[in-house]
Amino acid sequence: MKSLTTLIGTICLMGLPIGQAGAFDIQAGKSQVTENCTSCHGSELYTRKDRLVNSRKGLSAQVQRCQLALNLNWFDDEVENTAEYLNQDYYHFNK
Repeated sequence: MKSLTTLIGTICLMGLPIGQAGAFDIQAGKSQVTENCTSCHGSELYTRKDRLVNSRKGLSAQVQRCQLALNLNWFDDEVENTAEYLNQDYYHFNK
């Protein structure tokens, strides 16, 4: 019985990272935008009528291109935190 309980506990713990996938750190994304984006170009790019980004996936790709161009060396979660912050505050794309 003890080994069954241990097995179930292990399976539950292994599932935690999967359940947490998709959780964004919006505050971290906001900090990244303030420090690396709007300090240079303001928020005009996000609010203009003819913006080039038209989907949540496209937003992530654009954030990735920008961070590569600026040689910021962000991790994937930093790119996604930043994209999600921008989506919540400016773009409002469905996920």
